[in-house]
Amino acid sequence: MKSIRNDHEVARDLASEAGQLLLRLRARHGFDEPEVLRTLGDRTSHEFLFSALGRLRPSDEVLSEEGADNPARLKARRVWIIDPLDGTREFSEPGRTDWAVHVALWENGDLVAGAVALPAQGSCLSTVDPPWLPEERPEGQRLRITASRTRPPAFVQRMATQLGAEVVPMGSAGAKICAVLLGIADIYVHAGGQYEWDSAAPVAVARASGLHTSRIDGSELQYNVADPLLPDVLVCRSELSGMLLASIRDGADLDSAGPHAGA
Repeated sequence: MKSIRNDHEVARDLASEAGQLLLRLRARHGFDEPEVLRTLGDRTSHEFLFSALGRLRPSDEVLSEEGADNPARLKARRVWIIDPLDGTREFSEPGRTDWAVHVALWENGDLVAGAVALPAQGSCLSTVDPPWLPEERPEGQRLRITASRTRPPAFVQRMATQLGAEVVPMGSAGAKICAVLLGIADIYVHAGGQYEWDSAAPVAVARASGLHTSRIDGSELQYNVADPLLPDVLVCRSELSGMLLASIRDGADLDSAGPHAGA
């Protein structure tokens, strides 16, 4: 029998092992040919994860950024959603640690397990043992919003100004959501172009830790749908969600192009 506990462990172990493969590849290849390194990283991690899931969970479907989309997943009860290398740009830049490996399990309509390996940071956050969050933020601490270093949504700076918050640019959706989980940031917000594999695993861990997760209009994040495009996401401490969603709506009202402009 496949226990829920074992699914958590599979997600954690495979994300961690893929991350170690990527570290070795990075060290062996070097950074002189970044495009080649990115391509090798995507392919190496995908092939490892796809093969391992086929061996460990042969009856489950897999949705991967680097694999062909099999329509059979839409009728499947269990689907693994993986991003073999999230933050390929950062992976190919020396010294950067904000890249990740994502492994999540969707079952019967919801995410039930997930892991985000941060190999260059020496950690893996997962639903095996979700990070513990303090009940309250330190009083008087300035809010910190982590957003894309290359494609920040146009409304983020307006929201930061309105809230008196600091914007912390970072690569990899997984690294950014983990920054919220680890207390490095308080808020992650993105709009303007992501897919299910970009957020499934980190959202699974964030939910297990008690964080708020939603679309930027407050609606539910849905996975394993026909079109895997899932362009926007908000992850934050639950007590901040109402204020943040209102701020996003206010920003959208001021921008006739909507909150996705400039993302």
